[in-house]
Amino acid sequence: MKKRLLILSSALLITVSIAWAQQNKPVDWAQFGRYEKANENVTTPPKAVFMGNSITDMWWGVDSAFFKDNNYLDRGIGGQTTAEMLVRFRVDVINLRPQVVVILAGTNDIAQNIGYISLENIFGNIVSMAELAKVHNIKPILCSILPVYDYRWRPGLEPAGKIIQLNAWIKEYAEKNNCIYLDYHSALKDERNGLPQQYSFDGVHVNAAGYAIMEKMVHEAISKAL
Repeated sequence: MKKRLLILSSALLITVSIAWAQQNKPVDWAQFGRYEKANENVTTPPKAVFMGNSITDMWWGVDSAFFKDNNYLDRGIGGQTTAEMLVRFRVDVINLRPQVVVILAGTNDIAQNIGYISLENIFGNIVSMAELAKVHNIKPILCSILPVYDYRWRPGLEPAGKIIQLNAWIKEYAEKNNCIYLDYHSALKDERNGLPQQYSFDGVHVNAAGYAIMEKMVHEAISKAL
């Protein structure tokens, strides 16, 4: 009887331990797993990898042919900040051995998606991605952050001026370090330095018309980089 109770107690303890482990398993905070299987299926190095947030992530759904027809890979993840992109840069860019990486990042940092971060540190994360690319003979294209007048999910942060400041630093870095700076901001902004309705459905993300402009610009930039 005692032996049976001991076995039942042990089984219960194991069950509780497994349940606890499942509930408390480490969170994949940078989402390394998002493209893990897709990366395993990449057999030929792409011409370019697009690293970014939801603006890049949603691009595939709007025009996947743009990526397929040009041997480009989309590695955007919605909501991500530069810190999250930086830590997954090796698995989602470097290990794929592209000729070019298109880096579009920073708006979610300004929106404080995972907390406050200074403009200087946002800029530093973007520079770190560019430097990692260069070390591995990948040509970085540094994109301006798209214009935003206000974030609907976090209003009142007055992002327009911060975006202009950060873009100025990115442009200056690109010019001094032989990188291409891709100025989406100037091509898409309105009189408030936000996204106009003709290019956006929420003032932050672009629609098909916005992507059409971006596609022409980035395709030319990639050709220039090569």
